[in-house]
Amino acid sequence: MTKAMSVIVTLAVVGVLSAAHSVADEGPISGAVKAVDALGKTLTLQTERRMKHEHHAGHAAPGHSGQGPGRHTSHHAHMVADFRRRFWVSLVLTVPVLLLARHIQGWLGLHDALTFPGASLVQFVLASVIFLYGGWPFLTGLVGEVRTRRPGMMTLIGLAIAVAYGYSSAVVFGLRGEDFFWELATLIDIMLVGHWIEMKSVLGASAALESLVRLMPAEAHLVESDSSTRDVPVTELRRGHRVLVKPGEKIPTDAVIIDGHTSVNEAMLTGESKPVEKGKGAAVIGGSVNGEAAITVEVAKTGGPRPPDP
Repeated sequence: MTKAMSVIVTLAVVGVLSAAHSVADEGPISGAVKAVDALGKTLTLQTERRMKHEHHAGHAAPGHSGQGPGRHTSHHAHMVADFRRRFWVSLVLTVPVLLLARHIQGWLGLHDALTFPGASLVQFVLASVIFLYGGWPFLTGLVGEVRTRRPGMMTLIGLAIAVAYGYSSAVVFGLRGEDFFWELATLIDIMLVGHWIEMKSVLGASAALESLVRLMPAEAHLVESDSSTRDVPVTELRRGHRVLVKPGEKIPTDAVIIDGHTSVNEAMLTGESKPVEKGKGAAVIGGSVNGEAAITVEVAKTGGPRPPDP
């Protein structure tokens, strides 16, 4: 039975790591858990303060609608802070779990020094906290993937830690075999730090996309059928609309020049340091800066339908 469970857990752990590569008294124990959780919260306090500051600033901004790229960045920042806190709490609790593991004691030659009555129960309590607190994102992810019938990495991780914890708990309370508490704890730690790094990367990518969005102007000079112009929000532009771009203004969207000749600064988008000469029929990129002359452009790409002919 023990060998069979060892094979199952080992295969589950190998699968999780492969997917991630694409990355004695209850009173003192409860006190220690609270202290460690406080430590984890302290480590993320500055991040959470920055998140709150950005949130309030967003609400105070004119025209704030409660939606937009900033909300995604705030959400990702929250997830980064959450994974970081869970990792540090789990890592601190993993140390005594390792020291109480018989295999680790044997490797260190400290079996007699670290063994005491009730050690298995202490290890069980610590491992339970790691499983429920550190493993919670993976357990909820497992449930979500099963409900949608789309198993993925969370299914592998959740299955691995659930099998390891369930079998090890049964061993503590009478089942013959060896527990996997230290393997469980270290696996959760590895997965948490991997997801922490992953979410930091996602946060950086989101910030970069928001920087690109901020390059776009809020309004454009729409040319009417009688050649007059009126200012409209960029969101109202449609493919085929004609827009006047004055010297020094940002081009509101990807378009084609239909009148005028100018130079366009595309450095913020392409990295080209010198302005590029553009004439009639040339394509221009939304967010680039018009140079010395006014031009009229026809909107080429917005994602909306072409307006009816006047």
